[in-house]
Amino acid sequence: MNETQHFTASDGTRIAWRSMGEGRPVLLLHGFCSDAQTNWIKYGAAKALVEAGFRCIMPDHRAHGESDKPHDPAFYPLDILADDAMTLADALGLTDYDLVGYSLGARTAARMLAKGASPRRAILSGMGLEGVSCTDHRRNHFRHILADLDGHPKGSAAWMAAAFIKQSGGDPVALDRILDTFVDTPEPVLASFTLPIGVVCGVEDQDNGSAQRLADVLPNAELITIPGNHMSAVTRPEFGAALAGFLTA
Repeated sequence: MNETQHFTASDGTRIAWRSMGEGRPVLLLHGFCSDAQTNWIKYGAAKALVEAGFRCIMPDHRAHGESDKPHDPAFYPLDILADDAMTLADALGLTDYDLVGYSLGARTAARMLAKGASPRRAILSGMGLEGVSCTDHRRNHFRHILADLDGHPKGSAAWMAAAFIKQSGGDPVALDRILDTFVDTPEPVLASFTLPIGVVCGVEDQDNGSAQRLADVLPNAELITIPGNHMSAVTRPEFGAALAGFLTA
């Protein structure tokens, strides 16, 4: 099954989600400006997990993909993405599951853990310590990009991000609202996460700070490096293999 389904969040926002596989449930949270199809399905990560015996549950964050993209700031309170994901988990009756996030999804997964979510294992991928503990850097980076999608030097990191947003049909206003929902997860809170956590990151990826430092702060973490940078690592077969390997260890 890979048809888009929907659930209604607490504020009435319709959130799209997909499911693949029939095994152990794993909740997969995609990155900023992306969606479940691009992050998990297109390049084979979900397939690798299904083949390893998992049922992949893959929502599109609000303001992304096939989910609603409201412009009213009232729909973007602090931590709303974590609240949406926890609402979906509750609606599906997920009590014994695993949790995986990439980039924004990893930041969201960290917030879920801080708010009491209790998966068996978690993976924070495409993420470093600064990306979860001090979110202003990424917020300001993307706010600058979204303010003028056509105003960045060709070939620059901002230009590449703007091109991805335009190619994917992203809604700049709704995406900018998402930036208002970011909440820092301080190091003492990260240090309280005792479950096994995989930190999976491209060897060239420093976009969210140091993956090594994130793994060092987490008390029960394993750092797993794969080829690529922040944009390319998620497209590599090694990405899905790393997710499946950690969750089946």
